[in-house]
Amino acid sequence: MLDAITAGPAFVRNGRMDILAANALGRAFWDQVFDAPAHGNIARFNFLDPRARDFYPDWDGAANVSVAIVRTEAGRDPYDKSLQDLVGELSTRSDEFRRRWGAHDVRHHGSGTKSFHHPVVGDLTLAFEGLELASDSGLTLTIYTAQPGSPSEENLRLLAHVTDQEYQT
Repeated sequence: MLDAITAGPAFVRNGRMDILAANALGRAFWDQVFDAPAHGNIARFNFLDPRARDFYPDWDGAANVSVAIVRTEAGRDPYDKSLQDLVGELSTRSDEFRRRWGAHDVRHHGSGTKSFHHPVVGDLTLAFEGLELASDSGLTLTIYTAQPGSPSEENLRLLAHVTDQEYQT
C-alpha cells in the first residue's frame, strides 16, 4: 500500500513514534530519523538529535505534538515496556522532553499542515492526514502532500528524483 503512494512521503508509525514502514519518498524525507541517535523513532529525533531544530522551523510545536502523541499512547497502553523505556530515556537525556512530559498534554494529532526544512531540498510546507489502521490497533498511516504548483511540490519532486538517482547507483 505504501509503495502505491508516490506523490508524497507516507509512513506507518506506532504510538511510541517508531517508524515501522515508509514509502521511498518517506524514507528520503525522514532519512535523519533513521540515523543514530534516533534509530527510526521520531520522538528520539526531536529531543536527542540537534538536527531536529533545523528540520522543524517550529521546533517547539513539533516537540509539543511529539510528547502529546507519546503521552496519549501511555494512556492507551500504560504497561508497554518499550514505551516506558523510551519515556525514561528521553526524560533522563532531555530537559525539554521532561518539562513537556510534566505538562500532561494529550491530544489527537490527525490532520493539519506542517513546515519542514529538509537538508537536501530545503523548505517544505505539507498538509498531512493521519489514518488509524483498522486492522492494526495503535498504528497510524500518515501521508504528506504538497499543494499543487507550489514550491513545496517542486521540492518533493526534487527529493523523489534524488532518491531515484541514489537507488540507481
